[in-house]
Amino acid sequence: MSTLEQLDRTEQRSTEKKGVYKSPLHEMTQTTPTCLWNDSASIEELTYSIEHGGVGATCNPVIVLSVLKKEMALWKDRIRSLITEMPTATEDQIGWQVVREISIKAASLLEPIFEQHKGRNGRLSIQTDPRLYRDTKAIVDQTIEFSKLAPNIIVKIPVTRAGIPAIEEATYRGVSINATVSFTLPQAIAVAEAVERGLKRREQEGKDTTTMGPVCTIMVGRLDDWLKAVAEKENITTDPGYFEWAGVAVFKKAYQIFQERGYRIRLLSAAFRNHMHWSEFIGGDVVISPPYAWQVRYNASDIAVTPRIDKPVDPKIVDELSKKFVDFRRAYTEDGLAIDAFDSYGPTRRTLRQFIAGCGELGAIIRDFMLPEW
Repeated sequence: MSTLEQLDRTEQRSTEKKGVYKSPLHEMTQTTPTCLWNDSASIEELTYSIEHGGVGATCNPVIVLSVLKKEMALWKDRIRSLITEMPTATEDQIGWQVVREISIKAASLLEPIFEQHKGRNGRLSIQTDPRLYRDTKAIVDQTIEFSKLAPNIIVKIPVTRAGIPAIEEATYRGVSINATVSFTLPQAIAVAEAVERGLKRREQEGKDTTTMGPVCTIMVGRLDDWLKAVAEKENITTDPGYFEWAGVAVFKKAYQIFQERGYRIRLLSAAFRNHMHWSEFIGGDVVISPPYAWQVRYNASDIAVTPRIDKPVDPKIVDELSKKFVDFRRAYTEDGLAIDAFDSYGPTRRTLRQFIAGCGELGAIIRDFMLPEW
């Protein structure tokens, strides 16, 4: 029995128990403003997500690696064709062409949703090359190129010192952006302000902004991970359960500020480590973007679909984390991190290194086709 057949049977039993809703995620998407995007461009995984209310998806070199490992039978002939069609291309150039084509394929699956939601959802999020994180012009140039791959593309730009002006310029040029490599309140506010500047510049020139759908990612679980690593390195002792609330606290505070200031960009929760990275944000006009495995786990859970976005994190937890971790204070305080310090922030460095390594791993897969050992 295939994975999807097994999931269909599980879903059928779940539907019998829950009535009209297929699953907790489906119930969330049908009864609250909270949207579900799939953190993968795998067609099988995206199909499952859409069946449970998903209205968006993501692609980047790391995700393409996982897609190729899972669906290589669907792509090996195309990779060989690309090697022939691009006789002078490097493995890196061919790897990025595969990223483009996987993104286009996933985007086509979302186009009906894109039309239905008038641009706010139904988008495929493709990431700019993480190695460009210090070069504003290079980021903007690639953003514009990627935005033309399909009508429903949203482009990921890292929230680095060079990324903030790139976000403004890309927005001004009519590209919906997904701010990524973002973990903190200062980063989220800098993104929101940059998007507002870009939107206002467009509006002053009489250009349309009504079909744009920008989002700002907060990688909640990666902030949790970083604080755990700091605690290990610096011998800091605290209640281990408190770490699980760090990213949630930052996200909720950012959401409150976004609502108060009327920013025209939604927050997106990513980097899932526990159910609170979903359940604590239910009810907000936000996006949750869990990987397929977490979606399956959430859908098999008995967690009540109850709005919790406005329920504050226990002040004792926030106070403890603030007292013991300077990097939490920097993440939780609006002026805790200057734009010039974005690149040196621990989670930023760690995440960029992983994303850049993913580019190298993707190139290695292409190399095995270009220069097989035997």
